[in-house]
Amino acid sequence: MFGFFENEQTRKVKSHIQNLAALAKADGHIDEREMSFIVAVGKKNGIRADEIRTLVANSANSRMVVPDNDSERFDQIFDMVDMMLADGIVDDNEMDFCTIMAEKLGFRKDVVGLLIKQISQGVKDGMDRDSIKSGTQTLLK
Repeated sequence: MFGFFENEQTRKVKSHIQNLAALAKADGHIDEREMSFIVAVGKKNGIRADEIRTLVANSANSRMVVPDNDSERFDQIFDMVDMMLADGIVDDNEMDFCTIMAEKLGFRKDVVGLLIKQISQGVKDGMDRDSIKSGTQTLLK
């Protein structure tokens, strides 16, 4: 659970890590590439590897914290789609989870499929996050 003295940004990062863990578990297991991806996201945001592993282990008991701006919401769904693609196999459960999470993050239901498709294609084409983000701006409004 989140500590009493944690700031809002730390709670958002930890929630995001737990959401990524839930996505990784959607196909029944977390493979090494998925775990490495989650650890990298956590470290990039100032969370220690041991704390990340604890969050992943306890991800079933988590409460989602939704970011309050489009940029952070995009970054979270981007990470989820990127991780979904990490093992080279897009499981239907993972795709469904990304769709549900995009809606929970506040993206309009009518654009979620297209948003996930554009992110997926951009990642597969080797585009960087900022280029993909700018290409999806019309979907975020």
